[in-house]
Amino acid sequence: MGARSGRQYLDDLARRRIHVQIDGDTTIGGTPDHPAFAGVARSYAGLFDMQVSPEFQDVLTYPSPTSGDRVGTSFLVPENAADLARRREAFRTWANHSFGMLGRTGDYLNSSLMALGRAKSWFAQADPAFGENIERYYQQVREEDLLLTHTLIPPQINRSVSGGQQGGGALMAHVVREDDNGIVVRGARMLATIAPISDELLVFPSTVLRGTPEDEPYSFAFAIPTDTPGLRFVARQPLHGNRSAFDEPLASRFEESDCVVIFDDVHVPYERVFVLRDPELCNGFYSRTGATTHMTHQVVTRTVAKSEFFLGLLSELADAIGIDGFQHIQQDIAEVINAVEIGKALLQSAESQATTNEFGVHTPLWAPLNTARNWYPKASQRFPEIVRKFAASGLMALPGEQDVFGAAASDVEKYLQGKAIDGPERVRLFKLAFDASASSFAGRQNLYEHFFFGDPVRMAGALVNTYDRTDLRKRIQDFLHRD
Repeated sequence: MGARSGRQYLDDLARRRIHVQIDGDTTIGGTPDHPAFAGVARSYAGLFDMQVSPEFQDVLTYPSPTSGDRVGTSFLVPENAADLARRREAFRTWANHSFGMLGRTGDYLNSSLMALGRAKSWFAQADPAFGENIERYYQQVREEDLLLTHTLIPPQINRSVSGGQQGGGALMAHVVREDDNGIVVRGARMLATIAPISDELLVFPSTVLRGTPEDEPYSFAFAIPTDTPGLRFVARQPLHGNRSAFDEPLASRFEESDCVVIFDDVHVPYERVFVLRDPELCNGFYSRTGATTHMTHQVVTRTVAKSEFFLGLLSELADAIGIDGFQHIQQDIAEVINAVEIGKALLQSAESQATTNEFGVHTPLWAPLNTARNWYPKASQRFPEIVRKFAASGLMALPGEQDVFGAAASDVEKYLQGKAIDGPERVRLFKLAFDASASSFAGRQNLYEHFFFGDPVRMAGALVNTYDRTDLRKRIQDFLHRD
């Protein structure tokens, strides 16, 4: 079939009977029309439409090596520097469409699956069938252009013990039995973003396992359709009020639902299992296959687009109310310019030092990408803070669309105008600023970016423990003993 259009994606999604509990409502099917998900489903449909448009088709797709159909560029196995650049350009094209606000676009997990599919020999260590399963699944997702979500971590109940110890071991998703055709999974996992509008759920290994026999029931990786019997999603409350794009310019379009995943004795066929009862393979699932590196390549490209959004927004705000000439304003804008250029430089550094891994995948250098994923979650917290500083009280008194173009139109035109823009346009701009810095949507975005890759303290520890400092230490030692 190859790359889908937006209409095909929405039609396929409408046929799925995805079980979602949200805001007191239980829905089974119809998620693309549900008020909580309709806006973001349309935005994702727009991304699919870009794939098949004459303008973007050559950037976002390439001919499949098996079918010849055009498939998403995020599935392309990079063999050289040009392929990495091609992948990045596809990431950038989608990220710019949402200003980097959509954190779970298909290219994120497609990148992971590309690396995993090529690492079939690594999965085959436990069972040759697992290697065949992961390669076959990668090809299926590529050819059918499926949208994936994933779930990784145990419920946040008692962090002083491992997930397998919570509730006597019954709370975290685990294998309760096997039969001739597969495994049966019971329990819960977090945190499946966009699950209600996804085709498939990847259940990937959880946080680091100890490798004891007690960990075996919690050690697995598999994929299932989002409407698999016994699978349900408990979604958080929506962060938008179903208002217009004028009133909620970001939230109405890009509000990605986050869900707790419940497995109520879900049966998973063996052909969809990639790892089973093997803590050691689970612990190496991301790093040993190259999956984390290629996922992070996509993420850093997206966060550059997000930094550019804030730079553009701040520049517009400063000009709109005539503060762009003040030095302290320019200092803040310079901070965001630095963030944009640091992100670009880390991407370029990673790509320019890429090497081909043991599975034949040309892979960016991990150190610059790891630096980016440690640096950006902290740097990004400043962006909405600077927006609030620039806009100040202007964020507090923003009339709604019906007032701006209704009975209050003359007052808006007279009293809410800017230095060089009229009243309605100033309100429109400041609505965008509010949604990017002070709304519930903005708060979730901040939290999402801060913990995107996990606990920043643990990430910092991992950076320190994996960064090769041998030569640097030797230089110091040599200097200390220099005559």
